[in-house]
Amino acid sequence: MIARTLIEKIPSARWRLAEVISKTLYAKVFSNFGQGSVIVAPLKLGGLDRISIGHNVAVFEGAWLEAEANGYLTVGDSTYIGHRSHIHAMDNVTIGSHCVLADNVLINSATHIQGNLKNVRGTGSITVGSHVFIGQNATVLGGVTIGDNAVIGAGAVVTQDVPAGATVGGVPARVLNSSSNA
Repeated sequence: MIARTLIEKIPSARWRLAEVISKTLYAKVFSNFGQGSVIVAPLKLGGLDRISIGHNVAVFEGAWLEAEANGYLTVGDSTYIGHRSHIHAMDNVTIGSHCVLADNVLINSATHIQGNLKNVRGTGSITVGSHVFIGQNATVLGGVTIGDNAVIGAGAVVTQDVPAGATVGGVPARVLNSSSNA
């Protein structure tokens, strides 16, 4: 009984520790780090001077946030970035406010150059509107704009623009449903 109680308290303690680290350290090294934002046990953080995090953003364990020399990563207010999500900004990546990125989401504006895999090049900026839901294991590739209130299905690979209010899914992602309320 004591062991179970202790094990169940560990995630809460990890969150509290992350709040302290976020307030004292991350707030000083990111380009912008909004009040109330928390990053819990990241896998990798790179190019912090080119990453702007809005207010009340939650970034969970294992996330990888990186902005390369020519890229800038912006995350809007009240956005949730799930466990093991990877956001790589070789070209600019902008994520709106009130978004949910489920676990294992990949948003990547870079690719390796065929024949020389050590070299990487940008594939175009990525813009994710506000109030967007991106399902577990989904991938968003460079040069894509996702409109406000869109839903990206789990496991989808987004290779082209998604209209506001649309629901997309599949590989490559295609429109499954469109809302006129967007």
